[in-house]
Amino acid sequence: MARLDTGEEFGPWLARQLKLAGKTQAELAQELELTRAAISAWITGRSTPRPTVMADIAKALGTDVGTVHTRTTDTQAGLPITWYHRPGYPDGGRDLGNAAAFAFDADVQVLARETCQNSLDERLTENGRPVRVRYTLHELTGEALAAFREAILWNDLFPHYSAVSESAGNQKVGRVVDAGVRDMYEKGRLVLLRVDDYNASGLIGDDYADGKFAAVVRRQLESLKSGPVAGGSYGLGKATLWATSALGLVLINSTLSVPHEGRTQRRVIGRLELPWREVGGESYAGPAWFGRPDPDSPGARVARSWWADEETVARLHLTRESDEPGTSFLIVGAHDVASLEEDGSGADDESMDDGDTRDISRMHKRLVKALGRDFWAAMTGGGSRLPLLEVSVRALRNGQVVVPEQKVDPSAEQPARTRALRAHYEGATVDRLLEAGQVAARGVPLKLPLSGGARGTLGTHQAVLLVTDLANDAENGDGAQNQVHSLRGNRMTVKTAGVPNLPLGTNPFQAVLLVGEAAGEAAPFAKEAEEFLRAAEPPEHDRWGQTDELTLRWSPSAYRRINALTTEVNSAVRELVARPKRGASEGGVALRKALTVKTKPKAKAPSGPVVPVLDGLDATVGDDGEWQITAEVSIPRGDEIVPMVPVAQLDVRSGGRPTLDWAELVAVEGCEVEDGVLRFAPGTRRAKFRGRTDVTSHPVRTMLTRLVLELRAGKGE
Repeated sequence: MARLDTGEEFGPWLARQLKLAGKTQAELAQELELTRAAISAWITGRSTPRPTVMADIAKALGTDVGTVHTRTTDTQAGLPITWYHRPGYPDGGRDLGNAAAFAFDADVQVLARETCQNSLDERLTENGRPVRVRYTLHELTGEALAAFREAILWNDLFPHYSAVSESAGNQKVGRVVDAGVRDMYEKGRLVLLRVDDYNASGLIGDDYADGKFAAVVRRQLESLKSGPVAGGSYGLGKATLWATSALGLVLINSTLSVPHEGRTQRRVIGRLELPWREVGGESYAGPAWFGRPDPDSPGARVARSWWADEETVARLHLTRESDEPGTSFLIVGAHDVASLEEDGSGADDESMDDGDTRDISRMHKRLVKALGRDFWAAMTGGGSRLPLLEVSVRALRNGQVVVPEQKVDPSAEQPARTRALRAHYEGATVDRLLEAGQVAARGVPLKLPLSGGARGTLGTHQAVLLVTDLANDAENGDGAQNQVHSLRGNRMTVKTAGVPNLPLGTNPFQAVLLVGEAAGEAAPFAKEAEEFLRAAEPPEHDRWGQTDELTLRWSPSAYRRINALTTEVNSAVRELVARPKRGASEGGVALRKALTVKTKPKAKAPSGPVVPVLDGLDATVGDDGEWQITAEVSIPRGDEIVPMVPVAQLDVRSGGRPTLDWAELVAVEGCEVEDGVLRFAPGTRRAKFRGRTDVTSHPVRTMLTRLVLELRAGKGE
């Protein structure tokens, strides 16, 4: 049952109402025919007014007596809710968009990863309950759309959008905004994507001073995550909220776990991210805020958060289902550009149904897929370990259900991995895989370096490796077999990687690596491992490797400890999944006598040339900063095999991938290297080669890059 809001303390509430109404304590004292000292005593909390004086206070503030008694909302006197646009810089500087937003794609799957990670980091741990996160896609049309635009004061915003659209050809952000506004008017719709979390801390703290509210709403590149298990550390993840909005607009309603100004419920603010623009002869720097003008700012121009009433949050589509602490983020004009790349639709096909970046049914499916892929472990419990997270997704149109609310089930999204983790929690693992459905556990060492560049080892952390076979096709989950999902304390999947050099005939499997506090709080050096690996994660939090923080706090070679962990993990996996050798006397002769085996005729080899494919890759960074690779090649049956050229490239977020030169390329088995070309003898089915890149061809430091290896036919064009 929801608890009643007992209202704010009288003193802070009265002080704020006087600011909002533009009154001084002396003016209120004069209207009430009391002394200035009496008003001061109320505000400082030394005394409270008599009930008979409450009516006079209400009259002076232009409100009713009930509002003064309950103090659950501000009076309506004074400054109205409005948009404040940051003025242009006096020196003429221009920001043509928020650079932090370009760190991520306009992709609902990226949004799910970043927002769910943030909710996990803000989970209230005292009660032991999981943080609950709900994603709601809501398409507005007709009267519902008109009512929402009125609630956000669209007529005040439209001149700013028009100014951005006029200069859209010169700016990427402007083109996105222009497309978002045109879609709303031409198709008569607007997609809202709301992210609600419950049992979380909420946006606590002052509007401007250090705190979680200011870090999210006022600032960029500030992360106030506490504890080493937190996923975020760059302060970039919140930018995905605005990146997912084609209009650059996000509204926020937060229920606080710690009171601010004596209040906890319905703290509301909006933030708009637009590029520099000129409107009505005035220039504006970029961001704008939707709130109540702050009477403490010059001319009351700066907007701050306000304590909204229930009717206001309902009109803004920000009503929360309970008074449990947490925050609701409403992304206005949500779109999912990456969905076009996933299904091959082109950008020019947006008018077609299969190329619609605002299809709420498709976005619903992609959200469920991403949440199950990245957070299956956080949603899994067993034994004495409880789930950290519950997630659901739903889709509405004008308040009516389009796709019913679907709770993300980790055992359905990642069945084999979920089974493995539960077996670990319940103490039901084995040393070796002997029967279908078993889960094998093995400790693998992570040797932690000393900080500050000192030589030596701080200690050895024992990570936990879990391996299980795929009992049936339904357990294959996301379709990728023979992979290791690595995670640490918050149980979000950080790294997904295949295992190279597996023995031929290995049964399909899935593996999980628990590192840091995910391996158990009692694991040696668990907290130190958390801190080390957190520093080794880039802004995307999708791998462990060299980062600037790792170099500065430990050493330029600290990443090699992670490479050594990977080598240990791959070796342990290969040992655990290897089929046990059977002796000649283990019933083989008797079995052959009892059975009649019919052999199928051999398949006819293809008559044309066959193309080898890359089947496995092991890559490390050498002492001189070069990439060192060992690659395996699988070759289909055929009489003629196409020669292949290995091409090493650097993975980049945008643009073409830079190609690296080879300093060395040698054959190991099953092939020959001739002028950089791999040639294969007829009938060869597998081959292996090694390579080392030329450091002088690297455009950036190797420690800041990722390698992509391709096999290209012919001469490698």
